[in-house]
Amino acid sequence: MSVPVAFNDIGKPAKDILTKDYPIGGVKLEVKTTAPNGVTFKVNGQRDNKTGIIVGDLETKYADKLNGIAFTEAWTTSNHLNGKIELENNLAKGLKVELLTSLLPSINEKAAKINATYKQPSVHTVATLDVFKTNVNVNTVFGRDGFIVGGEAAYSVKEAKITRYNAAIGYSAREYAVAVHATNNLDNYAASYYHRVSETIEASGKASWSNKGTSAVALEVGAKLLLDNTAFIKGKITNVGVVGVSYTQLLRPGVKVNIGAAVDTGRLNENAHKVGLALTFEN
Repeated sequence: MSVPVAFNDIGKPAKDILTKDYPIGGVKLEVKTTAPNGVTFKVNGQRDNKTGIIVGDLETKYADKLNGIAFTEAWTTSNHLNGKIELENNLAKGLKVELLTSLLPSINEKAAKINATYKQPSVHTVATLDVFKTNVNVNTVFGRDGFIVGGEAAYSVKEAKITRYNAAIGYSAREYAVAVHATNNLDNYAASYYHRVSETIEASGKASWSNKGTSAVALEVGAKLLLDNTAFIKGKITNVGVVGVSYTQLLRPGVKVNIGAAVDTGRLNENAHKVGLALTFEN
């Protein structure tokens, strides 16, 4: 038996078609290099087209895969110092423990979280403890023969009550996948599907509804066309007439460009449209 996906990855194939590779609203640059000793360096930068604000971060990671240990450090343009320590299969087989820390020296703001992921055939559990806010989040997914069912709950130690709970079910095969989510304390519902039509065409759709406020159902459909081994195009449209398109091209090994646009067909004469560009360099 295989290990099921994490709770947050239920319905991921459909989500990727509809949201991934759409660099809309800004310009993004990512540069990733790896040293001979395995240390990786990554620089991310992004400029918002509307505000002109530029944000970025510098990340360094060292991983000892043989012993299941990894250290990550990051420094952002907002002066956040972030760190992560990962231990995998050290304490128990199938168990991964992470310690994530964040420090903003200018106002002495601190944050720390402990993540524990346990994976075995037919079960995938993730638990998160927010050390300073004393919040606990636990989700578990059970799977068998392509069928998966999962649940998530957040508990506040200070308030001594469950603050959030969600649920999801799905089925996944090579050619297609379907999923149904009930989130925000079972007030919001979403159903999605993914279909590999052929070796070069993939399609997906999503319907969302909330039992609070409007009773209208939000719809979104999209598709991906693989042009060749180095390029693909994607398109999507919502029920309110927003059309998204993107083009991704691998210029050469390690160099990728991604162009995207969103057009509001109901407001063609207004400044409601967005474009974006993403460049990725990796050695």
